[in-house]
Amino acid sequence: MKTDRQQLFESASIPKAYFTLTIPSVLGKIIMLLYNMADTWFIAATGDTNLVAGVALCGPAFTLMLAIGDIFGMGGSSVISRLFGKGEIDRARRVSVFCFYGAMLGGILTSILLLTFQTPILTLLGADSGTMPFARQYFFWMALGAPLMITQSVPLNLLRSEGMSKASMLGSSVGSVANMILDPIFIFGFHMGAAGAAIATVLSNGIALLVYVYFIRNKAQILSVSPKLLTGKKDEFLPVFSIGLPASANQLMNTFGQIVSNRFLLLYGSTVLAAAGISSKISMIPTMMIVGFAFSAGPLVGYNYGQGNGERVKKIIRFFYSFQILASSMVALVLMIMAPQLVRSFMEDASIVSIGTEYLRWHLINMPFSAVFMVSSCLMQSTGNAKGATILSLGRQGVVFISVIVVANALFGYYGVIAAQAVTDLISAGIAAVLVRKQIWKKLDVKKAL
Repeated sequence: MKTDRQQLFESASIPKAYFTLTIPSVLGKIIMLLYNMADTWFIAATGDTNLVAGVALCGPAFTLMLAIGDIFGMGGSSVISRLFGKGEIDRARRVSVFCFYGAMLGGILTSILLLTFQTPILTLLGADSGTMPFARQYFFWMALGAPLMITQSVPLNLLRSEGMSKASMLGSSVGSVANMILDPIFIFGFHMGAAGAAIATVLSNGIALLVYVYFIRNKAQILSVSPKLLTGKKDEFLPVFSIGLPASANQLMNTFGQIVSNRFLLLYGSTVLAAAGISSKISMIPTMMIVGFAFSAGPLVGYNYGQGNGERVKKIIRFFYSFQILASSMVALVLMIMAPQLVRSFMEDASIVSIGTEYLRWHLINMPFSAVFMVSSCLMQSTGNAKGATILSLGRQGVVFISVIVVANALFGYYGVIAAQAVTDLISAGIAAVLVRKQIWKKLDVKKAL
């Protein structure tokens, strides 16, 4: 007899299955977003532009941690959901254990590297005499907490592969609420400034990790954290890397793109960078929604693809694209209208509001194209298409973005820099749609014919 989770993946209507998996994830991401915005709001409340800019410069280091976590979280989720569809439960369980402890080891190594090369990394990120003291404070504690930060991102993804989106949401929600409570305590109560914001973030990630482990140990039917199940079977952990590395490369390219963008923005002053940092947080509203609705539906695609149900996969893909484009367009439009008020809610400085509003609108206009790209990336990962996933990961924030921002800055200066992401996403969406048609859609047609 099939479990409720199997019936959801196999026979529920596409909208019901899709929203059952994605709504909890999106709600969790919205709560995470509120914590991110609260974090920025508390930092901006200090009124120190250098402090705000210094913390913003550390953003790529945080993205690096997400990239390490994605190797095991996204890679593991893809493998587990396809094994679940094939009925290979024992293998799926062993893969989940490998991913959990692999991420923990990766976190320890990352912490050592970041702490060892702290000064050259911050210099590379663009810290100067004004921003370096604040960037150093924030960076140190984030680097020290890397094992917690990286490990907690893995069960967040793995729980969804078993259909446990509500558990995933609860863990991220508890962590986010904890961060919102701890932020003012450490920043203002203990007068720790940037260091306090980082400590609050690390501690809240640790709390979220405890919640995830509780659900895996007590509620999961497939997943496990028992070290006794660790094996050295290459056929079980190599597929995790074949998908996880492209997913990680995508985050690393985001980090690289953010570093490049910050370096170009610094040409126009720290005020511009501070305004961009605030606006980037606001633009995370539609971005987090897109990511939530995209990647939390990956197990639905992976399960049916692993089961060989090509017709259902095609229906999911059609619904996937249509909903994402419509939803992202509507949210982006509302936020573009509200842009001045949103930026002003962080800082009243007139120049910050003016620059931030313009920057934010350019980063919202590209959201429908970003949605197409994210959906396409999810499809590549969830179907185990390592080649397509790698091309998309290295392309968008790597080859395409770097080419666009260099040319745009040379031709249009500051306006070219702030418009670079929109142009990048337009080009990347086109490339992604072509790859999905050639490497997934046509293969489904071939399978049907056979």
